[in-house]
Amino acid sequence: MKYFLYTLLLLHCFVPVCVQARSNFSSPEHWIGARRIGYGSIGRTDTASVPALIPMPQQVRWTNTFFNIAGCKAIEIASANIRAGAVQLQQRLNDLGFRMNIVQPGTTTAPRIILNIGKVSADRHVKEAYHLTVDKAAITITANTPHGIFNAIQTLAQMVMPNRQVRGCSITDFPAFAWRGYMVDVGRNYQSPGQLKEQIDMMARYKLNIFHFHLTEDIAWRLQIKKFPQLTAPEITQRNKGSFYTVEQMQDLIQYCAQRHIILVPEIDVPGHSGAFKRAMGVDMQSRQGTQWVKEIFEEIGATYNIPYLHIGADEVKITNPTFIAEISDLVRKHKKEVIAWAPGAKYDDGVIRQLWKDEGADDLHKPTTRYIDSRALYISDFDPLNSVVTIFNRRIGGKAYGDSALLGAEFCLWNDRNVKNETELLSRNAVYPSMLAFAERSWQGNGYPNIAFSIGEPGSASAASFAEFEQRLLEHKNKYFKKLPFTYVAQMHMQWKLIGPFNNYGSFDSAYWPELPGYSLLDSAAITAIGGTVWLWHTHSPKVKAWLPSARENTTWYAYTQFWSDSSGILPFWLGTKDLSRSGADATPPKGAWDYTGSSIRINGNVLPPPAWQLADQPSGRLDVPMTDENFYYRKPAPVPVKKGWNEILVKLPMGKFDPLADWQVPPKWMFTVIPVQEGNGMNPASVPLRFRAAFDPH
Repeated sequence: MKYFLYTLLLLHCFVPVCVQARSNFSSPEHWIGARRIGYGSIGRTDTASVPALIPMPQQVRWTNTFFNIAGCKAIEIASANIRAGAVQLQQRLNDLGFRMNIVQPGTTTAPRIILNIGKVSADRHVKEAYHLTVDKAAITITANTPHGIFNAIQTLAQMVMPNRQVRGCSITDFPAFAWRGYMVDVGRNYQSPGQLKEQIDMMARYKLNIFHFHLTEDIAWRLQIKKFPQLTAPEITQRNKGSFYTVEQMQDLIQYCAQRHIILVPEIDVPGHSGAFKRAMGVDMQSRQGTQWVKEIFEEIGATYNIPYLHIGADEVKITNPTFIAEISDLVRKHKKEVIAWAPGAKYDDGVIRQLWKDEGADDLHKPTTRYIDSRALYISDFDPLNSVVTIFNRRIGGKAYGDSALLGAEFCLWNDRNVKNETELLSRNAVYPSMLAFAERSWQGNGYPNIAFSIGEPGSASAASFAEFEQRLLEHKNKYFKKLPFTYVAQMHMQWKLIGPFNNYGSFDSAYWPELPGYSLLDSAAITAIGGTVWLWHTHSPKVKAWLPSARENTTWYAYTQFWSDSSGILPFWLGTKDLSRSGADATPPKGAWDYTGSSIRINGNVLPPPAWQLADQPSGRLDVPMTDENFYYRKPAPVPVKKGWNEILVKLPMGKFDPLADWQVPPKWMFTVIPVQEGNGMNPASVPLRFRAAFDPH
């Protein structure tokens, strides 16, 4: 009972109602959900007007003073090297409806924003550190470098309230990791410069500083090489024929990033993933002639682009030319650029920066001179949108609380192997922006929780409370900054489930057990409590990836149960699904008349909900060139579900067979489900429906 009351109090303080709060409930039940009025800060007083900041600064002290930004007309700078930052701030404030002039010190004593290069102490990464203070008379930003000024501007832009006030504060801030990156694979699916710049703009707003540009693949070579125009010829390109980046476009993207304190890191993947090269040149990269041409390509890139890093790929390939990697690495360094490569991959010298994509790539990290970037379990094309935010937020990057001379930082990656109908699907079907905000928070704040977790955390745990607080900030940003952009995340912390099982099914998925039979009280049954709109019972990569079941077993069936209250009867839209098909893999569409391949079912008030009429039902797996249509819940129309006034019951049946993911790699087992009410908004930007879910552990 003590545990229950503590848990309920903690959730009451932190967990949001989906859209709005109501007070006309006659039921005496305990509810999961309350409006957040403030969050994690040091020395705060009145929290009703505390801004939702992402990433949360390292040190914050709020005061009860306010700066009237509507009455401010000047941005004061003392040195020319921060004028570019002042212009950026001027433009950002202009977008918010405030007109300001850039002035020299002594020009005015009226309320103003002051930008200074000065001395800011920080525990790490002092070049990006800043100090920001707000009082009635002025907003003052001090930083060690223009990059620190830029970071402070991003924080300040989030602090402007609808009443045209800025809350008084003292903020000292710096990142936990130096390398905070986002990788886009345009080799498989081209993205226009306009859509790339949209993503770069959002990266800058959330203080990410590395744009990793994966330009070459088996499918296409996307970077113009003037010496070898055949590389980008339409007849060589298998998707988006004729779409590539000219030298001028590439230079423009590099400059666009630099203006936002982002480093563009091109990747020319050699000697693997090189089918386009072989079709264009008629030889393998590792042949004598192929190696010579690759060198000439890197010579042209090295001489053309002023960039500090060049990624050479070097993964998923058998090295037949033992000197290939060393020769290319030396050539890159000749042009004063550092070499990055994937690990696991080829054998590298100590100077190559490793980008980890599997644990096997960490084998030689014991060397004191080895530097690395962590991208393990950060491929968002393998995540469903609700859990992408959860698992990224929970991560302890590289297993460390913050970066050091070896661990530079991390990148989250967009690998969309599957073909798409249009470029916007790359954003809407991979939860790019929700993932970006979760990654920005974790890579800036540091810390996190051990292991890779596909679960929010038990009710009452520190991780659950921490995520609930972040989710509220995330939703505020969604509503404020992403109304016209795809943002496939909705509130889920208000949902709790009883996981009831296991029941041995001996490989028979249609066997029925007592939770779906009449006469049993599911509310009073012993169970595991899970939180969220998407719940993973077990993950394909268990035990490395932790999910809700502490000890899952093959050939068993589990049930998930909850109740929600509706003030009236009617039809509500729900996101429904029992499997998330990866956009990196080649999963087959579920068979006709089924939710998945293991016989899962979803009941609301005892009524079995029919699965979608799959457009590509019973199509064979392995069809990477066939665009997805309706396979995953977040890009098909929400299902209309009848609900009644009062309590409604949800019961999800989840059978599982063998765990072996290699039995059919095209259809890897995924033991999970999504059931969550949503409200359709603009395009792929739904908002949650204000339903009250009963606490699953409440015996009443």
